[in-house]
Amino acid sequence: MPAKRPTTQKPRLPSAPHSIQKGMSLADLLDREAIDCLAHNISLVYPAFDGTAFQRTARNGLKPLSILQRGHHLARALREHLPECYNDAVHILVRSLTPPQTDTEDLGLGVFFYLPHVSFVATYGLDPAHNGGQDPFEISMVAQYELTRRFSAEFSIRPFLITWPERTLAQLMKWTDDPDPHVRRLCSEGTRPRLPWAIRIPAFMKDPRPVLPILEALKDDSDLYVRRSVANHVGDIAKDHPRLAFELCERWLEDATKERKWLLRHAVRHPAKKGVKAALRIRRLAK
Repeated sequence: MPAKRPTTQKPRLPSAPHSIQKGMSLADLLDREAIDCLAHNISLVYPAFDGTAFQRTARNGLKPLSILQRGHHLARALREHLPECYNDAVHILVRSLTPPQTDTEDLGLGVFFYLPHVSFVATYGLDPAHNGGQDPFEISMVAQYELTRRFSAEFSIRPFLITWPERTLAQLMKWTDDPDPHVRRLCSEGTRPRLPWAIRIPAFMKDPRPVLPILEALKDDSDLYVRRSVANHVGDIAKDHPRLAFELCERWLEDATKERKWLLRHAVRHPAKKGVKAALRIRRLAK
């Protein structure tokens, strides 16, 4: 087992601006300082890690890549320098994490440091061949639970929803009761059929009904961070299945609190701007 982290040193995040600055590229968030932090954090919990060799691999070919490409590139570099067994490697990554986020708004850009970590899970956490022939599902869920509390696992959860939809939806349904709003938000955000930046989920674009119990569970969530995701998810559904989305909203109008009414107005805002009568009606009733 990896040695325990020395108490005199702590994992760190690279410095990052709070928002995109003029002339800045998002790719800059995963540059030399982020690679140095990766090496530092992993070395704290896995002393056998060759940080110098990892940094050399990570920097090779990095410059022309976009931020998403850099996430995948650094995940491959981690794969090369961490233990071969996925279970062992991902345990090390989880133990190297900084403390969970306590806020849900205004998180800044520093959290993009964890894009390589979610890329690692998405790339190597599905195939038992990477895990000594053992099913990697459970440890991948543990990793994504911890990562979404620091960044978001919405990108990495999607390959699991495509490959193992029933298992993954069952896990997300359990998480709708989690005390951490970051985890609850993942249940809605990660299952959005048309999540921006991420791969689409064709099965949910064709039939979003398997996800509706999750949205039902979260529609009156105590945190706006979660309710906003539910609204955006319903908005995604409205692009492919407007009748289903509008019927859902009509049903949610019954005994709706002011918070749920805001969710409903937000959910149908795009079709309402296009003059869709059903959306305009929902917005009017949800005032």
